[in-house]
Amino acid sequence: MKCFHFTNNGEHRRADGDVDAVVSRSSARVSWARSLSVASSSVDTTRRSEFDSDCNSIDFCDSLSQRRANDLRVFEFAELKSATKGFNRALMIGEGGFGCVYRGVVKTVAGGGNSMDECLNVAIKQLNRNGFQGHKEWINEVNFLGVVNHPNLVKLVGYCAEDDERGIQRLLVYELMSNKSLEDHLLGRGNSPLSWMTRLRIAEGAARGLAYLHEEMDFQLIFRDLKTSNILLDEDFNPKLSDFGLAREGPAAGLTHVSTVVVGTVGYAAPEYVQTGRLTAKSDVWSFGVVLYELITGRRAVERNLPRNEQKLIEWVKPYISDSKKFHLIIDPRLEGDYSLKSAHKLSSLANKCLTKNPKSRPKMSEVVEMLGNIINDVLPPQEETEAEAETETRVGAEESDEGRDQFESGKEGGNYMRKVFEFKELVSLRNRSTGRLDWRCWMQGGR
Repeated sequence: MKCFHFTNNGEHRRADGDVDAVVSRSSARVSWARSLSVASSSVDTTRRSEFDSDCNSIDFCDSLSQRRANDLRVFEFAELKSATKGFNRALMIGEGGFGCVYRGVVKTVAGGGNSMDECLNVAIKQLNRNGFQGHKEWINEVNFLGVVNHPNLVKLVGYCAEDDERGIQRLLVYELMSNKSLEDHLLGRGNSPLSWMTRLRIAEGAARGLAYLHEEMDFQLIFRDLKTSNILLDEDFNPKLSDFGLAREGPAAGLTHVSTVVVGTVGYAAPEYVQTGRLTAKSDVWSFGVVLYELITGRRAVERNLPRNEQKLIEWVKPYISDSKKFHLIIDPRLEGDYSLKSAHKLSSLANKCLTKNPKSRPKMSEVVEMLGNIINDVLPPQEETEAEAETETRVGAEESDEGRDQFESGKEGGNYMRKVFEFKELVSLRNRSTGRLDWRCWMQGGR
């Protein structure tokens, strides 16, 4: 097992090399990533070739470049500096190992200072000027976020790549996620606790985003750094995966894995990946299992401030999930009992499937999405209530029909024959109305 070192913020760990070992290096390859890297004379030729290793083929890089040109906006540094009021610390909304994130406002239509231009609230990430690894991850984000398009993936609006006498300027401009990250709500004691249903919905949305990356694109993308701080929430608490700096294209056809340098975050990385450097989509599934337990417990994956036997979340929950009488003790106390214990058991069972030691036994993310959907449906109001409402409406309709029939019989001479004709017509009408209500009820349930 290789030795790792940690970044200053204690989040990421890496082997001594910076480059994925499986990718062959070709000095003749000219990619979009390299064309950006050569802009800075401070980066030597060896490191430039490392940028090229982010793409497995010329065609792949070319296709990214072509699609990116149509989708992403290129910002000038002066525009982004103005949007953040000179990168004012008061507008800083986040800080990571590779740079700071600021809230800003940009015009949706470029040029001219037109008063009719609309404004867009954005999040602007400025990478550290002297961080080579941050530069590489910046390229990775532009490569992948410029191509992917899904409601559960954060949208990259554009980027800035300028060099001046002060050094390299590399910035990314994202849609602003007003409710910050899932980590902020689970661990930030100043926020109102997320309801149980909201947690389930967030889990489902994050799973949909991963399923899209793994199974629904022209190429497979492995996220490689799934954690609660990388799940952002919009104004309606819809989740979106963010920070594609460590994302990696999946194995080519006929191969079972990609051999890479081990990167990620302590407490989330799959054990087989940490031990061997063999990366598959099932590594993301493991990380998702850890996130599920964070949603259940409200605890971090690794918490150094707790007693030693409680620091690693997955180890701490083991004795509780095997004892149904103790299981409730691990559920986030901030919920104050307002949750479905049955669904919590099911969510824990799903998390355990994701955390199976053998990666081949873990479910695909599309299967995880389906299982989460079933858990959510079980928490929704029971079907019997809707059926009772339909039966009440049918009974009221029948009573109204009886009242109308009585009025008819008392006011006309019709006799037995006409009364039987009326009863037959009303019976057919009642049956049709009942069937219509049932169809309507089923349609409403299916539309949820």
